[in-house]
Amino acid sequence: MIPLTWLYAPGDHPRTVAKALTSGADVVIVDLEDAVAPDRKEYARAATAELLAEAQPVPVHVRVNALGTPLAAADVRALAGLPGVSGLRLPKVTAPEQIVRVAERATPAGGGTPALHALLESALGIERAHAIATAHPALRGIALGEADLCADLGVRDDAGLGWPRSRVVVAARAAGLPPPTQSVHPDTRDLKGLAASCAHGRALGFLGRAAIHPRQLPIIERAYLPGPEEVEQAETVVKAAARQRGAQALEDGTFIDAAVVAAARRTLSLARRR
Repeated sequence: MIPLTWLYAPGDHPRTVAKALTSGADVVIVDLEDAVAPDRKEYARAATAELLAEAQPVPVHVRVNALGTPLAAADVRALAGLPGVSGLRLPKVTAPEQIVRVAERATPAGGGTPALHALLESALGIERAHAIATAHPALRGIALGEADLCADLGVRDDAGLGWPRSRVVVAARAAGLPPPTQSVHPDTRDLKGLAASCAHGRALGFLGRAAIHPRQLPIIERAYLPGPEEVEQAETVVKAAARQRGAQALEDGTFIDAAVVAAARRTLSLARRR
């Protein structure tokens, strides 16, 4: 199933993590970084390692601490080989070499590096987006960390994030990675704003979104699932392509070619989630 909803939960609150696992999120992200106070980092790692010592009902990723710090190195050592860990999210990535180092440290003796996801949260990270996206085969995705990025750029509203957002979408696709997920919408009560922001993100080429509260999950999923008209149009395109190969015009005058057919098939794949 194509994941659309990624729910963050603080690693130092095991009960909250347990609730997140039954929230309906496609992926749960246990956060050891920004959501955890400095004096609770060790506890958060230990609690997370205990929980993820067993396989979980949904994929679980862990956002480790800032790369290059002793905390991050300890996080990777403690968590990389656990049965319940599906991936590691790497914050504040600025160089491809960081991905390579984590991949080397995260590979257990028997092989099988967990999926790595890089978060680009600075001007330097954005400038090196494609190099980071192609740094190592274990890297399975890139995304923005918009709060830190806004602080680094001095950006005060969405208008200043247009280019970084498009940049990360293009870099991911050029590297053969899935479309990136949107960064979190920080106001958990602003569901109308969340829906509008998701619609804008979808138009830019994002697919799915991270959330910080379960109430955001259905809004995100609804925004990223194709509507009835999109599904109907996609079915028409796929059926036409099955009858006749090559470029052609549909009865309504719409021109279709291989790229249009591929997009229609992606739409139908998403629609099967319903």
